[in-house]
Amino acid sequence: MLYNFLISLVDQFSALNVFRYLTFRTGLSVMSSMIIVFIIGGPFIRFIESRKITGPIRDDGPLDHIVKKVGTPTMGGVLILIGILFGTLLWADLKNSYIWVLLMVATSFGLLGAADDYLKIKRKNSVGISSGMKILWQIILSLIAVFLLLEFGYNEHLKNLYFPFFKNLVIHLGLFFIPFFIFVIVGSSNAVNLTDGLDGLATVPVMLVALSFTLICYVVGNTVFSEYLQIPYIANVGEASIFCGSIVGSCLGFLWYNAPPAKIFMGDTGSLSLGGSLGAVSIISKHEIVLAIIGGLFVLETVSVIIQVISFKFFGKRVFMMAPLHHHFEKKGMGRVNCCNTILDNIYNSSINRFGNAKIKIVNVYFTKISK
Repeated sequence: MLYNFLISLVDQFSALNVFRYLTFRTGLSVMSSMIIVFIIGGPFIRFIESRKITGPIRDDGPLDHIVKKVGTPTMGGVLILIGILFGTLLWADLKNSYIWVLLMVATSFGLLGAADDYLKIKRKNSVGISSGMKILWQIILSLIAVFLLLEFGYNEHLKNLYFPFFKNLVIHLGLFFIPFFIFVIVGSSNAVNLTDGLDGLATVPVMLVALSFTLICYVVGNTVFSEYLQIPYIANVGEASIFCGSIVGSCLGFLWYNAPPAKIFMGDTGSLSLGGSLGAVSIISKHEIVLAIIGGLFVLETVSVIIQVISFKFFGKRVFMMAPLHHHFEKKGMGRVNCCNTILDNIYNSSINRFGNAKIKIVNVYFTKISK
């Protein structure tokens, strides 16, 4: 919105050319979304508290949850969604079709999560929309996103599946692209939802994954970097960096209120929206398998639930004391803060190594280019 307006004035004010740089606008997106969440976060929490909009706590959960988390406001995902929309609409090129597909996924999944949170609050229990109905709606919304992407954002790489570390290994999915697209978005959305069980546990990994995809989208949309790294170049995908940057900024601002002890929970409003958004970004940038790698925590939490359900149904035994996995550690006596810190420390250290390697490669490309 603001970007398109400023670019129209470039002929009169040459200094505005700085807004043509994707890296500059991505930084502005991060800052804008973070600041808006900071500003409205306090008043929003006070409003939620005054209306007694608090999330119900599972009766079979860890005792620490039941005692300490009762009465904490929920639906904090509204803050995150506002931050994402604000940062993206302000600094992204609104003529870019990928931006609108991403905004559609984020908003629609956020509204689905909000409906789920509302029913939980109204019924005063942890059962909102039934699991089957929720998945059905997620599939429908993903199908709409597929149609939009095929209609307005089609490219020659869209139906291909690329494998990291194997540059020449490519699988053409054909019509199977549609169920695969749905699987990635629905799976990612529910995986983040399952991870959202401790103060800041989902927020920080989402922020790190979004930060990774900010870099990935920039590289995929850059002819020089994509050629050097031997990954497919996809025109206009670089603009998705703005969207990813707004996720980073929104989560960073929300973390101020969500860090232990949390003043508010994101609820399904935030977790479904963020998970769906990350899945959509991975498909647009053709790094679906990379999402499973850098979002390893989400995969681990989901697998722990699947193992628990299968083991109990077929063998009558529980592999974990409680699923998802973070509740298992809590049941074993690890406090909420220690459990969260242990998990996040491992994520942080591995992420630093990934970003270090990526930075070295990009710096090498830059100096190789200027030396020529």
